[in-house]
Amino acid sequence: MTFRAVVLPRSRALAEQLLRVPWPILLVAAAIAGCGAVALYSVAGGSLHPWAERHVLRFLIAAGIALAIALIPIRTWIAAAYPLYLMALVLLALVPLLGVDALGARRWLSLGGFSLQPSEIMKLALILALARYYHWLPATKRSRPQWVVLPLAMVAVPMLLTLRQPDLGTAILLATIGLGIVFLAGVSPLYFIAGAAGIAVAWPYALARLHDYQRRRIEIFLDPDQDPLGAGYHITQSKIAVGSGGTEGKGFLQGTQSQLDFVPEKHTDFIFTMIGEEWGFSGSLALLCLYGILLGLLLWIAFSCRHQFGRLLISGAALMIFVYLFINIAMVAGLVPVVGIPLPLVSYGGTSMFVVLLALGLAMGAHVHRDELLRPEDTGAWW
Repeated sequence: MTFRAVVLPRSRALAEQLLRVPWPILLVAAAIAGCGAVALYSVAGGSLHPWAERHVLRFLIAAGIALAIALIPIRTWIAAAYPLYLMALVLLALVPLLGVDALGARRWLSLGGFSLQPSEIMKLALILALARYYHWLPATKRSRPQWVVLPLAMVAVPMLLTLRQPDLGTAILLATIGLGIVFLAGVSPLYFIAGAAGIAVAWPYALARLHDYQRRRIEIFLDPDQDPLGAGYHITQSKIAVGSGGTEGKGFLQGTQSQLDFVPEKHTDFIFTMIGEEWGFSGSLALLCLYGILLGLLLWIAFSCRHQFGRLLISGAALMIFVYLFINIAMVAGLVPVVGIPLPLVSYGGTSMFVVLLALGLAMGAHVHRDELLRPEDTGAWW
């Protein structure tokens, strides 16, 4: 067999896979990231430094990695799902022992000069592990108590480890993503009704065990006027900035609340306040429409996937992005307490950017390999 005979089929197979990649997903993600770059340019007072330039560079690198992930055979991700989950769980367990303290919390591990946030890895690992669990599990067993305990434990353990850091926002994300996948897998809604009732009963006890700053956030959320220049400053200034934008906004680089530094964390968690002030309701709605298109595309490729693993993997990625978006917008609008959740692909931050694009890469990979008929003997049994 000649070199040409080997290379041509491989090149043809690669070309076919590239044609199957859902490119509109990457294009819409690029448009959203572009909005983020423009906003970061404005936040810096009309300069590419220090945020906009790095934001674009990170997107390009992460998008390239996402594209490479999309071409990896789906069997590889099924085989790696549980090992990745266990690795992320071990790293989370090491954070209280070896983690680095920053801003009153211990969330990072320093590995040879490289900082790593295990809770971010866990978001992707949890989606993969739950998708694998329910891929082989027959539909007739999914609502039986003995088969519900394990996935609930898979969600609860990393959530509790994340709460210890403490990181309430990420813990909420893990719980929402995990339970969302369990629901989408077909588990009986009765479990969720019972869980909601249990949360209602345990809520007073949970409040008593919150950290002081977490309890203070809830109090300020309920009444920001308690401390308008202190703990309530974020929410108060955010509402002023968004409300002052009106329908059309004050204009690019013309946002007084943002440009005069009244809004804190305006390049990260509160970047939507600057968008609302300078672009107004119409600009904010346009950005939300881009997110809607992205989520719609993900749901479309989920429905077209022939295997359960791919459907749950894509749905998990869509759910993660939606929860990011919902909590951030609600937080900026004062509808939920401030928990430190970035606006996906818009807020400045490499970790969030890479996690979202890696999730999109996994979702696109499930679409590229959507017609594969996966068998237990190819990738191992569900356990």
